[in-house]
Amino acid sequence: MIKISQACLGVEEREAIDRVFADGYLGMGKEVMLFETELKAFIGNDVEIACVNTGTSALHLATQACGIGPGDEVIIPSLTYVASFQAVSATGATPIACDVDLSTGFMDVEDAARKITPRTKALMPVHYAGGFGDLAGVYELAKRHNLRVIEDAAHSFSGYYQGQRVGATGDIICFSFDSIKNITCGEGGAVVTKDKKINAKIKDLRLLGVEKDSDKRYSGQRSWDFDVTEQGWRYHMSNINAAIGRAQLKKIDRFAATRRQLLTEYDRLLDTKNIEQFQIDRNITDPHMFPVKVNPDKRDSLKAYLQEHSIETGFHYKPNHLLTKYSQKNCPNAETLWGQMLTLPLHCNLKNSDVEFITKTIAEFFEKG
Repeated sequence: MIKISQACLGVEEREAIDRVFADGYLGMGKEVMLFETELKAFIGNDVEIACVNTGTSALHLATQACGIGPGDEVIIPSLTYVASFQAVSATGATPIACDVDLSTGFMDVEDAARKITPRTKALMPVHYAGGFGDLAGVYELAKRHNLRVIEDAAHSFSGYYQGQRVGATGDIICFSFDSIKNITCGEGGAVVTKDKKINAKIKDLRLLGVEKDSDKRYSGQRSWDFDVTEQGWRYHMSNINAAIGRAQLKKIDRFAATRRQLLTEYDRLLDTKNIEQFQIDRNITDPHMFPVKVNPDKRDSLKAYLQEHSIETGFHYKPNHLLTKYSQKNCPNAETLWGQMLTLPLHCNLKNSDVEFITKTIAEFFEKG
C-alpha cells in the first residue's frame, strides 16, 4: 500500500531517544529547552516559543492565553480538522464557522467579516495544505475590529511568508509536530509569538498553571513551593519528543526539497483534464499534504479504484459546520469542496516511481469512463 502520509525517520531519531534514556530524565527538561532554542533560531530570533504535547494543545493554550472563554466567539474556517474547533470550545468559547475560498481552501475574509459580532475575540485562519490565501486580509480585518489572530499553521512549518519563515511574522502562530507533519516529534506542537506575556502564560498553563515551573524543568528540577492562579493543563512536551524533533529539524531543508520535487513530478504527470489543483504557491510554501479537486460524480469511485490498486487517499476535511456538535449554516464553498476533494499521497518516503504509478492509475480510471 502506498500510504497517503508517513513520517520519515532514521537512525538519528533513535540515537536522540537513546540519549534521553541514558540521561534518565524523560519528562520536560533540557531537551525541550534546546528544541525551543533551535526552533527560535530557525524561525526568527525575535520570537518566543513554547513547545507543547500536540498541535491541538497549542491552539487551546493560545486561545486561553488571550483571555478567551465562555461567552466569547472565535471565527474559524469550516474546512479544517475538528481539532481547531475543539481547541476553541475547550476554553468554553464558541467556534463560529466561516466559509473558505474555492481556489485555495483558505478562510474567506469577506464571510469572516459578516460573522463578526460583539462577542468575537479572535480569528483563527488555517494554512490549508500549506497555503496562506489572503492572510494579509485576515490581519486587516482583525485590526479593524481589535481582534487577536491565532494562526493554525499545522500544515505550513518551514514555509515562507512575506520573505520570512512562517511564524516570524504575525500575532500568534501554532504548529503541529505529530507523526505525519513536515517534521515530527512523534507527538508535539508549538506556540510562536512576539508577545512575551502570551508566551509566559502559555509556559505556565502547559504545566498545570504552576507559575515559573518551566525554568525549573529546563534545569531538571521541580517546583515545590509555588502558586497557581488559573486553570492549567498537562500539555508540556517531553524530552523524548523534543529529542526526536531536534533530529528532524536538522533534516527539514531536505524534507522540503523532497516534497517540492514530488509535487513537480505530480504536475508533470497528473491528468489535468479531470483533476484540478488548489492555487498554492509552492515556491514559498512547504506543503504538508496534496489535496486535489475531482468531479463529485467520480470522486468516490476514483478513491475506491485507487484503494483497489494499493494507493491510499483521504478527504481533508469534512466541514465542521456539518458536525453535530458545531452544526451551523451558510458555508456553501466548504460544502462544495467537501464533495470534490481527494488527497493524494505526499511524504518523504514516496518515490518518483510511486508518483508515476499513482498518476498512471488515475489516468486509467478516467479512460475507463
